[in-house]
Amino acid sequence: MVTPGESPQSAHRPNPAGACSSRAAAQLEALPNLSMAQLRAEWRRRFRSPPPNRLSRDLLMRGVAYKIQERAYGGLSRATLRKLQALAEQLAAGNGRWLDPYPSLKPGTRLVRSWGGETHSVLVVDEGFEYRGARFPSLSQIARTITRARWSGPRFFGLKRRSTPFVPSAEAAHG
Repeated sequence: MVTPGESPQSAHRPNPAGACSSRAAAQLEALPNLSMAQLRAEWRRRFRSPPPNRLSRDLLMRGVAYKIQERAYGGLSRATLRKLQALAEQLAAGNGRWLDPYPSLKPGTRLVRSWGGETHSVLVVDEGFEYRGARFPSLSQIARTITRARWSGPRFFGLKRRSTPFVPSAEAAHG
């Protein structure tokens, strides 16, 4: 969104730190009021390409909001961009493992959950998880063993929060 007093060309140049935080906040607050056509136009303007087909309203707003914040506060560091590029190349070449689904769980961590009047304890080990002396490659298999139903293991053990729709706010703009 080009705000009053801002030329389309200046919208792509970074501003000095803090110079546009109130403008960024106003742009973020305006996003929920835009139509799908307006969100798509904002995407095209900020990404300089059309949005992917069938992209939800929520993801359109998130992408545009990211670009607003990137413009106002700066983007990823060069080191982070290099790491991401190296990871992408490694995965494209088939030389890398997929990202670890439990990045914050270190071996030795104990997960505890009450279910059916019983306390269940799972130990994180180097090659997966240990439950009642048996090794499991995933928490979901343990959750199925405990509940006899299909569960997301991370959700069952409280590691995965339910996603909430994106609603940009002025507080988010101030980080």
